[in-house]
Formats: sequence, structure tokens, C-alpha cells
Amino acid sequence: MTRTMVVTLGLIWAAWSSLACAATVIHAGRVIDGKSDTVGSMMTIVIEEGKIQRILPGYLPPGAGDKLVDLKEFTVMPGLMDMHTHLQSQHSKDSYTERFFMEQADYALRSTVYARLTLMAGFTTVRDLGDNGVTSLSLRKAIEQNWVPGPRIFTSGKSLATTGGHADPTNALRGNFRSDPGPVEGVINGPDEARKAVRQRYKDGADLIKLTATGGVLSLAASGLNPQFTEEELRAVVETARDYNMIVAVHAHGSEGIRRAVIAGVDSIEHGTYMNDEIIALMKERGTYWVPTNMASEWVAKKAAEPGYFPEIVRPKAAAIGPQMKQTFAKAYAAGVKIAFGTDTGVSPHGENAHEFELMVAGGMPAMKAIQSATSVTAKLLRIDDRLGSLEPNKLADIVAVKGNPLDDISLMTKISFVMKEGTIYRQP
Repeated sequence: MTRTMVVTLGLIWAAWSSLACAATVIHAGRVIDGKSDTVGSMMTIVIEEGKIQRILPGYLPPGAGDKLVDLKEFTVMPGLMDMHTHLQSQHSKDSYTERFFMEQADYALRSTVYARLTLMAGFTTVRDLGDNGVTSLSLRKAIEQNWVPGPRIFTSGKSLATTGGHADPTNALRGNFRSDPGPVEGVINGPDEARKAVRQRYKDGADLIKLTATGGVLSLAASGLNPQFTEEELRAVVETARDYNMIVAVHAHGSEGIRRAVIAGVDSIEHGTYMNDEIIALMKERGTYWVPTNMASEWVAKKAAEPGYFPEIVRPKAAAIGPQMKQTFAKAYAAGVKIAFGTDTGVSPHGENAHEFELMVAGGMPAMKAIQSATSVTAKLLRIDDRLGSLEPNKLADIVAVKGNPLDDISLMTKISFVMKEGTIYRQP
């Protein structure tokens, strides 16, 4: 090898090394770190290799080869997290019939569109709580492999139900389509089947367990409130999930179903529409998180007013839930229940997740607490607060920004201008 070749290779290596070590430098006008109630101003955030390396006062100049992102007119925050989504679907008049015409591949390909909308809305992490048992697992893999853009997904796979329960996939089908699904398909009866169903979710590759402890609004069944798991079944689910280090999220509207689930030791109650004073006290005592999903309640109540949009068995349930959720949210927040941000998006349209902030603030929650509910609080619920949920050195660089101050106008959260996930910029002004 000649001296010229050696020198040339050395220059190439030096240039590559400089590029590999180049940082992204953000000049942030305001900083909400996800934990503190105070707002920082005029700060520099340095990102290297997908992590936050330094957060410094003032606007420090970037080094040679660094990328500068000017967000001086923006409020910079941690990447947002939604604890209740369904990326497989989006409700429409065709939702009750499309399963007869859609292939698995159709669901998977469509979910990539919903995933991108979610990420571009500033949500860099989501829980996917219930699908056909396949789509969210494949979507999670596709995003992790950088095949498609989307949020970081923690999925439950197929939700667990009892026979005829809210997540029984054969509800209302005619006789020759109606099978008797079991634990593999997510339908259980009795503690032993409950344990098998949890183990099946683990085998499938799910991150957590989702079960439907009461009836639901959109299922083709008369009651949206009745308890649908026994206390023994709930305990079996929770105990088995603990063996596999999985948290348990529980769909529940009616008070008795919520009470049984909280006593069984679940991690979060989803919806919780008809929780009463006894349940509020119990949730505070047990440290149970509540994921209210105000958006879903608002959306179904609105659609219930459209003749023919919902099947008649669904319509009265949908009409009742909206006004009730407003009362429950205001009451539970004032009482001090731990609230984690979640929307049930997939009921309402994907990409509109941040409207939940507006509803939370309208229900009495200060804007800062609402933002924290989608950052540090959700990270604790997911047990990932060691690496996400706040802007701190050594945490993953999931960062979003809005122009202006969302503490003055919470609707700005619906107008995300900058999105970074693990150091990669997906959206910028």
C-alpha cells in the first residue's frame, strides 16, 4: 500500500469518525422536562447516538459537523405517550363487517398508516391494547427494524374476555360462524383457563396483558356495565402475569367490575366510567393507575346522535357514556387518583390523540399535570422511567415541540411541529 493510499484512507476514516460522533444540538426557547412543575428557558439540548447527553443553560454553539435545530420560539418536551390505542383499526360504519373482507395482510398494511399518523402527532410511545392477536406484534417488529415509521409499541396482543364478554370475537355472529373460542383465542372461563391465556400471550410475544372486566360500549351486546370476570379469574390473571413480569391493563366501565379488578391487583383501569367514591378510595390505597380515555367517550356520544351510524344495540350505550365520563373525570382528578394519559384512539381517528389534553384540562387538570400524565407518569406505569418520560441526560432522545406555550393554550398540543425519536428527526418546522 502506497503512502498516498494510507493518507487517503486516514482522511476517509477521520471524516467518517467525525460524522459518526456528530451531535444534534437543539436550541430550546422553553423546556418542559416532564417531571418538574417549572419551565426552563433558553436552553441547549445535546443529543448523541440516540440519547440526551447534556442539557445546558443558554444557547451554546454547535461543534464542527454538529446539526443545529433552532427551536427558540418553541416549547420542547419529552416524547408523548398514549397508554390506550388500537393501531389495527379506526372505527367507521364498516367496522362490524370488515372482518369478513379484510385479510391479515390488509390489517397489517393499514396499521402502518395509523402508526405514522400517531408518531407525527408527537406520540413516540404507545400501548396497543387489543387487536386480532397478530397485527400489533408484526407492526412492533416493523417499527423496531425501521421498515416503517411509527411509535415504540408495547402491545397486549389479543385482549382477554369471558364467553360472550366484550372481547369475545364471536359475539353476535350467526350460528354457523359462531365457534367456542378458548384461551388461545383470548376467551377464558375459570382460573386455569385464565392462567393458560396469560401464558399464551407471553408465548405470542405480548408485552402486557389486557382484559375486559366489564361489558363495553361498542361490542354487540346489551350491557356495557356488567362484571364479566369472577374474582378468582382476575386473581389468576394477575398472579400469572406477575410470574412473567407483565403488567395488567383492565377495560372496565361498571363499578363492580372495576372494584373486583382493583382488589385483584391490576396495574391500570381503562375507562373507569362509573367509578364511585369507594372505588376512588380503593384505587388511591392500592396505587392503581387510571387511564380515562375521555376522547373515546366524547366521540361515541357524538356518533350516537347520528341515526344509523351504530347498530341499535350499541347506540344507547354510546349516548350515555359521554356525559358520565365528564363527571367522573372531574371527580376522580379532584380526589387524587393517579391518572395516566390514554385516548382509546382507533375508536376516534388516529393522529388526533392530543385532543385528550384539551378534555383533561376542561375537566379541571392543570396543563402541566396533563403533560406530565403523558410523559413521566406514563413512563412509570410502563416501568420504563429509567430511559424515557423526561428530558434528562442519558435518557433516550424522544423529544417533541410546539410553537408557543401550551401552558397558556393547551390546544397547541394538537399542533406538534417537531418530533424526534431516539435521536432521529421525523418532523421539524
